[in-house]
Amino acid sequence: MTNTFWIAATGLILLALAFILYPVLFHRPEARARADLRNQNLLAYRTRMKELEQERDAGILDEENYQLLKEELAGALLDDVAETDEPAARPPRAPGRRSAMAVALVSILLLPAGVFLLYQKWGAMDRVEQFLTMQEMQRSGAAREARMAELVEELRAKLEASPDNPEGWAMLGQSYMRLERYTDAAWAFRQLADSVAGDDNARAVALGLAAQALFFDSRGDMTEDVTRTIEQARALNPDEVNSLGLLGIHAFGREDYREAIRYWQRIVEVAPDHPQIASIRGGIEEAYRRLGETPPAEPAAGPGVTVQLSLADGLAGQIPPDTTLFVFAREAGNPSGPPLAVARLSAGDLPATVRLDDRMAMSPQLAISKVRQVMVTARLSRSGEVTASAGDWQGQLAAPVAVSDDGDPVSLVIDRQLTN
Repeated sequence: MTNTFWIAATGLILLALAFILYPVLFHRPEARARADLRNQNLLAYRTRMKELEQERDAGILDEENYQLLKEELAGALLDDVAETDEPAARPPRAPGRRSAMAVALVSILLLPAGVFLLYQKWGAMDRVEQFLTMQEMQRSGAAREARMAELVEELRAKLEASPDNPEGWAMLGQSYMRLERYTDAAWAFRQLADSVAGDDNARAVALGLAAQALFFDSRGDMTEDVTRTIEQARALNPDEVNSLGLLGIHAFGREDYREAIRYWQRIVEVAPDHPQIASIRGGIEEAYRRLGETPPAEPAAGPGVTVQLSLADGLAGQIPPDTTLFVFAREAGNPSGPPLAVARLSAGDLPATVRLDDRMAMSPQLAISKVRQVMVTARLSRSGEVTASAGDWQGQLAAPVAVSDDGDPVSLVIDRQLTN
């Protein structure tokens, strides 16, 4: 990648030198002067010949005199051309030509060297190399895990040589997480925290990500390292969402559902546009169910759709009650588009009534309140994943439903099993 950069830079330098050298090496003022004189003589010859032809045609000249004058005119033209080719007729060499040649030669030697040295001093090749490596990492897919690991190590080496790059450290940490190298990910996120030391909020987020990596590395145990890193993050920002999420998961695992609700509800309050907000709300609802309580009703968040869910009679005894139920709405006319609202329940909750509104939005940019009509789908997922797979049970509205503040509930029956 670096070689490509220098090849391109060399090409541009040579192009610039060509503009400088061409007039110096190939400019010939005496040749231009001779060419101008020949053109003038030829123009005069043609003009005079035209006049002779007109005089002959008008009867002023007879044919004999016409031929005589024509031959004299041609002879005069030949004499003029011969005179312009004589060395004595050439104009003297333009002054300063040798100086121009010297300047050109010095430019050839000094310009590339100067560009290279100045770029080494003031350029940003290290950032360019980091950026190119990051781009290639983003293009690496699952089929290129070996290449991905190689690129990660390249990026790490470049960041260690030039560490002032928060975006690079963040990508390195995320890449280590994808490779399940959680200890390395925690280290990278700590480097990210150091690179944003002047921003307490950004530093808290980096430390929260480091705690998350350590939590995964310990397979869900709240080790001393995890606890200490969470404390460091919350000392900078008590509402750091990654830390709150880990504390909620740990409390839920200890069956302290009330504490889990407290941590997760705080995320909903401080980060309503969190990319995992639907899962967080689902966790809160599950914690209430484990307590044997009904989740408190929240005020509607603007326009939405109310859906009454039920199972078809023939499916009632076939589906385990702990099967995950997803209810989601997509914009009408865009069946493959992203969900605009997602609710998560369990098969044991059926029949149930669900309100899909902006509280269930996957992101602020994808909100149900921004469209007029939606198609609603309910899916019982055997794998617990939102992506459909063979064996899941599903139901879908037959026609789009209007998004409104107070529309009547619509009925949706889960009545078929997916085969592919």
